[in-house]
Amino acid sequence: MEGECQYMMLETERLILRPWRESDAEDLYAYAKDPEVGPPAGWPPHTSVQNSREIIKTVLSRPETYAVCLKDGRPIGSVGLHLNGSTDMTDRDDECELGYWIGKPFWGQGLVPEAARELLRYAFEKLGMRAVWCGYYEGNEKSRKVQTKLGFVYQHKTEGLEVSLMNEIRTGHCNLMTKERWQKVELFRNQKKTLDTFREKNAISQEQYDKSLGDLLEKMEMHGVC
Repeated sequence: MEGECQYMMLETERLILRPWRESDAEDLYAYAKDPEVGPPAGWPPHTSVQNSREIIKTVLSRPETYAVCLKDGRPIGSVGLHLNGSTDMTDRDDECELGYWIGKPFWGQGLVPEAARELLRYAFEKLGMRAVWCGYYEGNEKSRKVQTKLGFVYQHKTEGLEVSLMNEIRTGHCNLMTKERWQKVELFRNQKKTLDTFREKNAISQEQYDKSLGDLLEKMEMHGVC
């Protein structure tokens, strides 16, 4: 199909992650024109539908870049893995950088972590990555909280970073998720889901649930997993 990259389509409980299409330009512009969306991540607001169309063709067509869509197929954000050669966080072929954003009307609904978890699974299980990096600029608390929620481990900060698209100098913070760390995070998350299911089906009492949950949360805290 014209204007569409040929790679995976992924799906979560609430979302579809698929390649961007040039026909998505109007939907992209509707959210990317918001000055509260792009600038915190280091890119300027889109200026027109045509500008969004050009960005789909030149930026969002890169490998492993996905439109974050509702189940009706409408794009509301973007998530991607920047492979070696398109990131300054690593020079290894078995490492990459995670990037993401979502339209303001969908903030606070847990959609970015949901999309990012699926892309992390894909990176480790299908692409054979050993580690995934992720960063945020000083003051971008929303992005910091997403990475904390996903279980990334803080590495370092870098001052004096040139953000060329914004013509600014910023301080950046860098986080890392190894495959071993991801496996541990997923194990804890699955244990929590199992507990919740047992309680919903009345397979365990509230007292048993509270005790088991307390023990699990204590273990998660010990390992720095939210």
